[in-house]
Amino acid sequence: MEQLLAADKIKMAKDARLENIRNIGIIAHIDAGKTTTTERMLYFTGKVYKIGTVDEGTAVMDWMVQEQERGITITSAATTCFWKQKNINIIDTPGHVDFTVEVERSLKVLDGAVIVLCAVGGVQPQSETVWRQADKYRVPRIAFVNKMDRTGADFFKVVEQMRERLGANPIPLQIPIGSENAFLGMIDLITMKAIIYKGDEGTSGYDVTEIPGDLKKQASHYRHNLIEKLGEIDETVLEKYIHDQGIYPSEIRECIRKATINGKMIPVLCGASAKNKGIQPLLDGITDYLPSPLDIPPVKGTNPRTGGEITRQTSSEEKLCGLVFKIKSDPFVGKLAYARIYSGVLRPGEYAYNSTKDIKERVGKILRMHANKQEIVDKAEAGDIVALVGLKETTTGETICDEDNPIILESMHFPEPVISMAIEPKTKADQEKLGIALNKLCDEDPTFRVRYDKETGQTIISGMGELHLEIIIDRMLREFNVAASVDKPQVAYKETITRQVRAVGKFIQQTGGRGQYGHVVLDIMPGRKGSGISFESKIIGGAVPKEYIPAVKEGVIEAAQSGSLAGYPVTDVEVKLVDGSFHEVDSSDLAFHMAGVIAFNEGLKNGGSILLEPIMSLEVVTPENYMGDVIGDLSSRRVKIDSITDRANTKIIKGFAPLGEMFGYATSLRSLTQGRASYTMEPSFYQEVPRNLADKIIELSGRVKRG
Repeated sequence: MEQLLAADKIKMAKDARLENIRNIGIIAHIDAGKTTTTERMLYFTGKVYKIGTVDEGTAVMDWMVQEQERGITITSAATTCFWKQKNINIIDTPGHVDFTVEVERSLKVLDGAVIVLCAVGGVQPQSETVWRQADKYRVPRIAFVNKMDRTGADFFKVVEQMRERLGANPIPLQIPIGSENAFLGMIDLITMKAIIYKGDEGTSGYDVTEIPGDLKKQASHYRHNLIEKLGEIDETVLEKYIHDQGIYPSEIRECIRKATINGKMIPVLCGASAKNKGIQPLLDGITDYLPSPLDIPPVKGTNPRTGGEITRQTSSEEKLCGLVFKIKSDPFVGKLAYARIYSGVLRPGEYAYNSTKDIKERVGKILRMHANKQEIVDKAEAGDIVALVGLKETTTGETICDEDNPIILESMHFPEPVISMAIEPKTKADQEKLGIALNKLCDEDPTFRVRYDKETGQTIISGMGELHLEIIIDRMLREFNVAASVDKPQVAYKETITRQVRAVGKFIQQTGGRGQYGHVVLDIMPGRKGSGISFESKIIGGAVPKEYIPAVKEGVIEAAQSGSLAGYPVTDVEVKLVDGSFHEVDSSDLAFHMAGVIAFNEGLKNGGSILLEPIMSLEVVTPENYMGDVIGDLSSRRVKIDSITDRANTKIIKGFAPLGEMFGYATSLRSLTQGRASYTMEPSFYQEVPRNLADKIIELSGRVKRG
C-alpha cells in the first residue's frame, strides 16, 4: 500500500511539472513589436535585469549581428523564464516574410502562441500568414494589441479586423483606458478593476483601482458581451448567466481556458510594450489560458516497420519520442539540433535513434537555450524544448526515438524558393570554404537551396527573397569568413506543359557482353496548380517489372529538374507509366532510369511547354497624396490591383505582382513618396509569363548557356 502511495506521489509530481510548462511562440507581422514584447517579458519575470531594445540593437533575443544592425528578427530564438511557478518556454519568431520558415517550424512544436497586433496597423499581411500557419497546426492562441500609445491606435477596430480578416472569434478580456499619449492602462473585464500604470514608462508598477466613472458603462457593456459569449461555449456559465447568479473570476478564467485550448475563442489583451504597459497581465494570460503539454492531444506518428499509426502519451514514463525542428551551426560546439521532446527521457551520453534515416547517433550534451547563451542540463524529458549536441546526420523535421519502439512523426513541408543568384568564391582559398559554408547553411535553412549548373559551371543559390539571400551572403562573410561575389538576383521561373501527350523512352545499348535494355511508355499531362511532379504506375501484367518502377520514377524526377524551353525546373505535371517492355538479361535500374529521362524529355518537347513566373501578393501602404504616382508605378510593373481601402489617413493598395518586376521596388517607392510609404510582399502562386517576355527570357537563357 505504501509503495502504491509513493508511486502515486511521483506520478502527481511529474504531472504537476508538465501542468506548469507553457511552450509558446510570439508571432506577428514585421514591426508589430514581438521582440520588444519578449524582452519586456524577460525583464518582468526576472530573467534579465536590464531592458534591451530593438532600436539600440541591445535586444537579448536579436543576438545575431545582422539582426542588431537591421533592427529585425531573422532567426527564431528560444528562451525560458518563470512566472507564478509556471515555466514559460518562449520562441520569438521573425515577422519578415523571407523568414517565414522560422515561424512554420516553431509553430509545429509549440503548444500555444501569442499573436502581437499593432494597434495602428491592425491585421496586416504577415499577420494573416502567421495566423494561417497557426491554424494549420491547430495552435491555441491569445492576441495582444500592442502600441496602444501610438498616434492612431484603435483597440476596437483591431478586434473587428480580427473577426473580418482572420475569421476568428476574438473576445476582449480587457479594454484600454485612453489611447495614444493618454494611454494609462486597462480595465480587467473579469475582475472589473482598473489597472493604471505609474509614470509614463510603466517600470514603477501599477495600481489596481476602481473603474473610472466615465468608463463604467463601456466596461459593463464589454463584460456583458464576454459573459454572453462564454455562455454560448459553456452551459454552466450560461445557466448562471440566465438565472442572474454570480460568477466567480476563477470560473470565468477556467471557462476561457477551455474555450481557448479548444480553439473556440481568442482572448484579446492590450498594452504598450515599449512603455512597459500590459506585460504583467499578458504573462498572467499566457499562464492562465494557453495549454500545458498535458492539455494538447497526444502526438501521433507511424511505425516505420509496420506502417501502422502509433500514439505517444505526453509522459516521461513513455518511450522516447521527439522532433528536431531546427538546426544551427555553433562556432564552439558545432551543430546544434533544437528538439521538442514529446515523451520519454533523453540523457547526455545516450544514443538517440533517428527513425527517419534509420541511424543511431550519440547525444553529447543537452542544452537549455537562452537566445545564443547555453545552459547544460542533465536530461530532457516530455514537454521540454532543448538543443542537442552530437547529432551530425540529423536534419530539420526528423524524428528521434527509442530504437526498440520506433515512431516517425509527420515531417514539415516548406515553401519553394522564388529567387536565385549565381555565387562564386573570390579566391582559390575561398573555394573549399564556400562549399562547407553552403552545406552548413542548407542544413540550417530548408528554404535555402544550392545547385550546380553543369551548362554554365555556376553555383546557384536560391531563397525566399532578396533580403533572405542578402543575409545568407552576409553570414558567409562574417561567420564562415568566405569572400564571394554574386550576380544580380534572378527570378526562379518554372516550366510546365499545356496538353496531354504520350511519350516513349527507349534506352538500348549492346556493346558486347551484357547490354542495357529499358523501354517505357508515359502519359504526361498538366497537373493541378502547386502539385509539383506526380508519378503513378498503371502497369498491369508485368510489362515493366515492379523492381524497375522506382528507377523510372527517379528518371522522371531527374529530367524534371531542367525543362525544354529554358532549362528551368518543371512543375505541375502528372506522369503515368502505362506500358513498356524489358529484357530478361539486359534490363537494369540504370536502363529504366535512362528510359524515364528520355520519355519525359520527349513529352516536354511535344506537350506545349510554357514558362511560369512567381506572382507575389503585394500590399502598399501610402499617404493619400502619393496614391496616383504609386498606382502609376505599379501599373508599369504589370501589377494587377485587387483593392484600394482606407486606414487611418492612408491608402492600402492590394494586388498581385510578378516578382521579376519588383526588384529594387523599395528604393523606387521611397523616392516616389519621400520615404513615407511601405510595402509587404509574399509568394502567392505561379502563372504563365506573357509571350513576348517569355521569348526574351528563353533567348537570354540560351545565350547564357552558349556564352
